[in-house]
Amino acid sequence: MIEVLFDESAAATMKMVKKEGIINGDREKVICLALMLDIGDIRKSIDSQYRRNLIYEMYTQDNYDNSPETLKGLKKIGSIYANEQKRFMEYVSKGEQIRIWYSNAPYSICGFYYVCNLLRDISNEIFAVKLPDYTKENENTVIEYKRWGEVPLEKFDIFLKYEKKISKIEKKVFSNYWLELKNDNSPLRAVVNGQLIGVPEDFYDYLIYKSLSKRAMKEIRLIGDILGQYRLGISDWWYASRIDKMIKDNKIKIVEDSDRKYTRIISIVR
Repeated sequence: MIEVLFDESAAATMKMVKKEGIINGDREKVICLALMLDIGDIRKSIDSQYRRNLIYEMYTQDNYDNSPETLKGLKKIGSIYANEQKRFMEYVSKGEQIRIWYSNAPYSICGFYYVCNLLRDISNEIFAVKLPDYTKENENTVIEYKRWGEVPLEKFDIFLKYEKKISKIEKKVFSNYWLELKNDNSPLRAVVNGQLIGVPEDFYDYLIYKSLSKRAMKEIRLIGDILGQYRLGISDWWYASRIDKMIKDNKIKIVEDSDRKYTRIISIVR
């Protein structure tokens, strides 16, 4: 069974799940396709320089470690994910069963639709496990997970009860959803009223304005507040990149600068 996931933390957890025998299978058959397909031009191939540059830009937003060695490693990440797809398709060519783990986060649904399109003419059996909106821990506790990377490894097998076989017609429908998104090719994709649609790149900017409207604060605090209050499955990298754009457009100003931009103090330009 090939396990497909769409973010690094989830894939790393799944490898540990396999190693510990919580879910049976070969940890080498865990595929990470963290391609950030909710962001940017999706008409360009996933191994294009454009997609590699985009992934690099997002990974270097917090500039925590700008050493040449670290930056060199980060520049390889886009290529690593492209190679993951090649490795995935090699397993597929051998007739392996496929299990896709996805959630309601935009990057994850994009990944799911993308893989269904990738497998459009493939006859392998495909299963999917969609992360539920919440799980009931006991009579008094309900837990909400927004992405698979948040799920503790010892609880992964609990979610196998949500596994569903994807029929040929369902695969075609999901594949067509991807083709529609690709045709639209908006700069960003978001879940609106339960539907994944293309939106403008400033779609989430109002959250930044709203959270920064009362007082100046450190950028890391601002992003943390947004992630905590609005659990939309959006990465801190995206908010950081939008803050940079708003500073450039003179909508946000730097009150106190810092070598590490996440620790700089910013405020709304009034």
